[in-house]
Amino acid sequence: MPSPHDTLAPLLSAAIATAFGDEHRDADPVLRPSQFADLQANFALPLAKRLGMPPREIASRVVAELDLAGVCSGVDVSGPGFVNLTLADSWIASAVRAVSDDPRLGVAAEQERVVVLDYSAPNVAKEMHVGHLRTTVVGDALARTLEHLGHNVIRQNHVGDWGANFGMLVEHLLAVGEGSEAARLVETDPNAFYQAARDASESDPEVMARARARALALQERDPETVRLWTYLVDLAKHYFNGIYAALDITLTDADLAGESTYNDALPGVCAELEAKGIATVSDGALCVFLPEFTGREGKPVPLIVRKSDGGYGYATTDLATIRHRVEDLGADRVLYVVGAPQSLHFQMIFATARVAGWLPDDVQVVHVQIGNVLGEDRKILRTREGKALRLGALVDEAVDAARGVLDEARPDLDPGTRHTLAREIGVGAIKYADLSVAHDSEYVFDLARMVSLTGNTGPYVQYAAARVRSIFRSAGMQIGVGEGDEARRIVIGDPAERALALALLEFGSVVRGVGSELEPHRLCAYLFDLAQTFSAFYEACPVLKAPDAESRESRLGLCATTFRVMEQGLALLGIATPDQM
Repeated sequence: MPSPHDTLAPLLSAAIATAFGDEHRDADPVLRPSQFADLQANFALPLAKRLGMPPREIASRVVAELDLAGVCSGVDVSGPGFVNLTLADSWIASAVRAVSDDPRLGVAAEQERVVVLDYSAPNVAKEMHVGHLRTTVVGDALARTLEHLGHNVIRQNHVGDWGANFGMLVEHLLAVGEGSEAARLVETDPNAFYQAARDASESDPEVMARARARALALQERDPETVRLWTYLVDLAKHYFNGIYAALDITLTDADLAGESTYNDALPGVCAELEAKGIATVSDGALCVFLPEFTGREGKPVPLIVRKSDGGYGYATTDLATIRHRVEDLGADRVLYVVGAPQSLHFQMIFATARVAGWLPDDVQVVHVQIGNVLGEDRKILRTREGKALRLGALVDEAVDAARGVLDEARPDLDPGTRHTLAREIGVGAIKYADLSVAHDSEYVFDLARMVSLTGNTGPYVQYAAARVRSIFRSAGMQIGVGEGDEARRIVIGDPAERALALALLEFGSVVRGVGSELEPHRLCAYLFDLAQTFSAFYEACPVLKAPDAESRESRLGLCATTFRVMEQGLALLGIATPDQM
């Protein structure tokens, strides 16, 4: 069932074409919410210049051609040419009924596209820290949403698993022994393993020499060195998967596509760029100079694809990823969920790939820029010791904070239920706080606010859903299609019923907007507004004690649809819907 906007927009376009000719059918109806009606169409002002007519006259002529029978109960022109549209209660009721009957709740499936989504990207033998929170959470929400919209999403976890440091790490593994407690630190405290390896290498020239030789052996694919490297990577997988499980992230081992994946392709990337005349040697390094990228004094900024010592950098690997994702994976759309400071780097990568022919014009590539998580001092969030805050510790803190809220609000809960709810609420709190902010913006990490049951928080939305559940629990009923919901006829009487119904009709367009604009915060804002609207409905409209059977059944239907929309919306964000709160 189309939303009010999607229903009215084509009707307005048709009326504009009838009034002024088919060449004006493409005019934007400019539909917006209004305090004077359900929606206001502001097309007249932009059309006035094109038609050379007073906007109010334009609006009046279009209204005269509008066929809104069964859709609107009122249409009027105000001010200089605003068209105010009031939806008919009967249309709203019918539309909500249709949403309720739809297993997809009004979210239409889109034509399938192959979407390659690069997100999370931690480093082997290094701790996942708060900087990985947003790339992981935002990327996963986009993956869930795009899949729900019908796309073939290919997740790519571009982990850092290659480079000179691995010579050092392999040598340290040999020193401590495979299977030792020191080796298994990679699974639990990878920073400790990395630091021990670094200390050993830097304090002993012989160890340093062996580490360099080992790095070369890895580069040359020495079987024993590759075996030891694989052992380290496997330990790191256990660590990554523990973090992903704690955060309910959908990434699996099958999605790992680290730097090592592309190592063999790097010489070919450089050779092709050089052969096509795109890359040239400058001061011993192979560089790409594109005219649109200049620095101080208009000097060109180089994209270095092969260093003067013959080594490769991130640019070479990123070019190889694009070629692979388009040519081998068949991507129609490639999304890189990576920190905002990498903006220039990716602009240069994308431009170079276009010039090289690896990125056709019909393939969309987007850097989904991720802003920083800040502490109370408005600096990047760190520990008191000035170190990056471990992501695992952050999750534990959130769960503990949620448990504290539950201890105060629900002392009656048994330990098992308390444990489950604390994890669902705590994890949901930090994910919602992250996702509710535009992905390219910074935000201050405030755990006390995040776990609060009031305000624009994950727990507030979760609580609203739990409250709906409690209504049905009190009635001895279950929520769900096939549990008597089909027989319920929606009737609109109270303004609060009307407001809730209108809010439910927007779910489909909101989800579609998240997919097209890659902005999960839109869904967070919608769910918060829906929770507030339901709260107002709950206060104004008794459900189980409604004045008559028809009102009771209708309100139960509105409640059931509200719950299903909240549950589905939270699931797209990767947030649980607790049974109770």
